[in-house]
Amino acid sequence: MYQIGERIIYGSTGVCEIKEIGPLEIQGAKKGVDYYTLSPVFQEGRIFAPVDTSVYIRPVLTRDEALNLIRQIPDINEDIPDDSNPRMLNDYYRVCLKSGDCLDLVRLVRVIYAKEKRAEKKGRHLGQVDERSMKRAEEMLHNELACALGIKPDDVRGFITEMLEP
Repeated sequence: MYQIGERIIYGSTGVCEIKEIGPLEIQGAKKGVDYYTLSPVFQEGRIFAPVDTSVYIRPVLTRDEALNLIRQIPDINEDIPDDSNPRMLNDYYRVCLKSGDCLDLVRLVRVIYAKEKRAEKKGRHLGQVDERSMKRAEEMLHNELACALGIKPDDVRGFITEMLEP
């Protein structure tokens, strides 16, 4: 069980802070069940999730884990699954995004970036699914890395570039 004040990754919402833990006194809440009251860090709103929820929850990366992930980026495989089959590619994107795992998100960004470079050589553009998936993966990844590194999400790309420059 997580504690009040901890930052976690909650499903596809991303980084949230636990504000309260306990039963809810609102209509529709199950009696005798403890809930996390979550506040998304980079969005507005409030989420009430049962402590035993089936939604994916994990702690935010530590600073050391984030730095280690960034160091691995150049070595992360960017092999594209069968991109001639849009349905399989879309399923691959959906699985990576749903996992919320930073390694999967980096891999997804690298896969789509490589696909974009190949398309540019042919005078083409990425499709909407590719663009949306890359934008969402970058957003999820940058938000978590920003939280772990104590910087703004908009500064993550520059931080990564600077760290990986020889």
